[in-house]
Amino acid sequence: MSETGGIDIGAPGEGGSSAPEQLSEEAKQRFAAAAAAIQAIQREEKRSKKRDTRVARTIIQFLNDERYTHLFVLISRLVARDCPSIFILAILSLINDECLNVVQEYLKETTGKTEAEAMDNSIELSAGGDINAQANRKLIEWITRMQMVLSLEAQQILEKLMVDERNIDGTVLQLTTFVLLEFFQSKEGGAKDVPFESLQPFTASILQTVLEPFLHMVVKKQLPKSEDEDA
Repeated sequence: MSETGGIDIGAPGEGGSSAPEQLSEEAKQRFAAAAAAIQAIQREEKRSKKRDTRVARTIIQFLNDERYTHLFVLISRLVARDCPSIFILAILSLINDECLNVVQEYLKETTGKTEAEAMDNSIELSAGGDINAQANRKLIEWITRMQMVLSLEAQQILEKLMVDERNIDGTVLQLTTFVLLEFFQSKEGGAKDVPFESLQPFTASILQTVLEPFLHMVVKKQLPKSEDEDA
């Protein structure tokens, strides 16, 4: 369990100082407020069969792209856990335009807004200035996008990702870290050479920020208890 009393996400490794270790407390508070606002505009709308079909097709297209073959096993594991594909696409949307388009269409249809219209433009992810302004905005949009998707299907997503009441399947951390790595090595991300291990704590901090505001929506009795609770 994390020091803050929240959920544990995988097992972040220790690394150098090439990337910020975690979101600032101010950023976390702003995202928590944004998550509350997102939940306030949540709509009970069932996804259409047409949208489901496009989401599934986009996942298949992504897996057929040779640039992302190293992500195949991780995505397959999440699919095997029956994680809703729209959340997988939300993770991948940082590095793939087709995934981004599908998720934005989904949000527009279900909430009436895209992440760009809902995000808090004043959030800075790194007080130390490690992330340039363009990359910072892309990451804020991405985090907001994941929050908005989660707000619409929180119970369905979290019940598939949580291995017990306190822990999230580490596959999510691995996939999201690889996605962040791809982003930082791109022109938009500042073309940084960031070691995978040093990026994991930052990724874990982002995932906790995304997931924790929605944990209350999970039916706890349907999840297995942690081993330390049985002791």
